[in-house]
Parts: sequence; C-alpha cells; structure tokens
Amino acid sequence: MELRHLRHFVAVAETRHFGQAAKRLFLAQPALSQSVRQLEAELGVTLLARTTRQVTPTPAGAYFHREAVRILAALDDAVDGVRRIDEGHTGLVRIGFTGTAAFDRLPAIARAVGQRLPGIALEIHGDLLTPAQVEGLRTDRLDLAVLRPPVAGDDLVVRTLATESLVLALPADHRLADEPSLEVSDVTHDGFVMYADTHSAVNDVVVRSCRTAGFTPRRAHEAPDTSVLLALVAAGLGVALVPESVRSMKLDGVVFRDVAGAETIDLALAFPRDAPAAVHSLIRALEESGILPPDAVTTDSAPETARLATLVEGPL
Repeated sequence: MELRHLRHFVAVAETRHFGQAAKRLFLAQPALSQSVRQLEAELGVTLLARTTRQVTPTPAGAYFHREAVRILAALDDAVDGVRRIDEGHTGLVRIGFTGTAAFDRLPAIARAVGQRLPGIALEIHGDLLTPAQVEGLRTDRLDLAVLRPPVAGDDLVVRTLATESLVLALPADHRLADEPSLEVSDVTHDGFVMYADTHSAVNDVVVRSCRTAGFTPRRAHEAPDTSVLLALVAAGLGVALVPESVRSMKLDGVVFRDVAGAETIDLALAFPRDAPAAVHSLIRALEESGILPPDAVTTDSAPETARLATLVEGPL
C-alpha cells in the first residue's frame, strides 16, 4: 500500500466517478481503476460498489475514506511543520536577559515575535549577568541573549541594541539625593555596591568611570543581581552606578540621578554563529519592528579588551 493508493481512492470516493477523479488527479482512467483495485486486493475488502452509472463507497469504503482523509491531512500537516521549522517560522527560542533588560526590552521583543512569528514560543531566562549568558549560549542552554558586551571569542555573533548612560543610584536619605546636578567625583568617599561576578561588564565601566574622575571605587558590598544590588542601596549600605534602564525597577528607598562624567555601556543581542533558523527569523522580526536598528552591523564578538583591575579598597 502506498500513499498514492490512498489519494486515488479518496478522489474516487469523493467524486463517485472514475472519470472525474482521473481528471482531478491528472491520471488516465485505466491507471486510476487499476490503482483502486490494487488497494482493494491489498486490504482484501471491496471499498467501492460499481455500476455502469455510478460508484458508491461500501460501508467499509466509507469508513476507510474517513481514515484515509485523516491520515493524508496529518501527513500534509507534518510536511508543512517540517518546512516551517526549517524556515525558522516555528520552534522554541530560549532567550536570556541581563539585569533589568527583561523589564525594559522583553515586552517589545515578545510583542514583535507574537505579531510576526506566532509559531515561535519564547522561553525566558531573566536577570542573568553576561558571563552566565555567554556560558548558556556555549553550552546550548540558551539560543539568544540580551547582554552587556564585550564578549570574547569568535563563535558568537553580537548585534548592538542600544547604548545607555550610567546613572547614580542613591539611598533616599543620601546627602546628594536632592542636589540639582551631580558628577562622578561627588561620590569619591562613598562605599559602592557592585556586582559579585568578577567578569561583570557593568563593574568594568563603573571602575573606568571612577578612575577617570580621579578615584578608585571602594567596594562596600557585592550583589548577585540587580534586584539585590538596589535593595542594598535602599538599605543605605552604599551607592551604585548602574545602566539607565535600571530606572524601570522602582524600589522604595532608592533614587536615581543623572550624573556627569560617567561612561556609557552597550546593550546587545548575542547568539551562536550556528544558531537554528528560528533565531535568525527572530532577528529579522526585531529588525522589521525597529527594535534592532536595521543599520546595525553583524560582527564577530571581538576579543575581550584588557580588563582594568577590579581589586578595590575596603572590605567585601
């Protein structure tokens, strides 16, 4: 029994006429008749009652017709599904977000995917620092990452999403909380709350900003993620320089202030060079929606620049 036998039988059962079915299938009528007889011989059952005027499915034929239609439809769906997966129109994309990028970027990204690629499901992994995301990409636990460059190695592709300014996070009762304008040097003698990960890109930018202002930040406390970092600031245990998108995390006891003299930090998309088609389709959807700048250049992740020493004064 072959698929052609099912398709031939379905055509005859639906038209109830060998001649009309032959035209529908672009077959010669004798070939169609022989195909249906082969199917009946294979099953050992008469599927069609034939007269000189019409062809009528037998009870067994009516049942087999329903099942054959179901089987052929399932096969067509499977073929379509395979092609859509290969073209990147369906599938699962596991995407990680660093810090507050989930608050700042996730809604727009999810909306663009839902509108343009409804067959793609997103699995969200939030509040991951860049080193953890890079490891996830390289160990096949993530397909796409929203992170802070630089990223070492030539196995990942990096696309810049945005460039953010650093802002100063202060306890609400801090002496500078109500000052009209601030500079990085204004917190020379304050303790800093910084990320615990020694490879944090944000930490690097903070250290560079402070050294440009003439001092090395005193690391008073460390935090595993942004929410804990802000909680420590709210508790009055230090100040922090954080990317501007952190403003989206409202927390009682913390005020955010613009600060002159701080460096900027990039937010980027990163994915493996050999990422599945669904990831590339998602990238195109973000370009079309304006989330990823269309003129952004796709590049290899550049070798990581020499890091500044992050050993600073004070207790950890």
